[in-house]
Amino acid sequence: MQTLQTIPIFRIFDLPKARAFYLDFLGFKLDWEHRFDDKGPLYMQISRPGLTLHLSEHHGDGCPGSTIFVRVTGLAEYHAEINAKGYGYMRPGLEETFHNSRCMEVIDPFGNRIRFDESHEPPSNDS
Repeated sequence: MQTLQTIPIFRIFDLPKARAFYLDFLGFKLDWEHRFDDKGPLYMQISRPGLTLHLSEHHGDGCPGSTIFVRVTGLAEYHAEINAKGYGYMRPGLEETFHNSRCMEVIDPFGNRIRFDESHEPPSNDS
């Protein structure tokens, strides 16, 4: 077996809040949306280069309060970019970690967390 891609699923409960957080604040783009009918729960895919997420209103998809860990480069620039937007509900900081990296954690309106982590060590070719 070869893994081609891993896509975390976050549970959401309010579409306007999810759009404001993920699209407007974090700068993801909307790839697609799906509903089985006009009154059905929404399932959508959003992405940034190298990171794809599924957001779901479906009962049982994801557990509110989940956390994903994302290794990145250019974290200080991304931090400056999102904080310059003046999002009223979050202004994440940068933190030096015990494992020789810099981390920024964001928490969506539903309690889900994304930990963006940038190592101070050069990336290895062992992946």
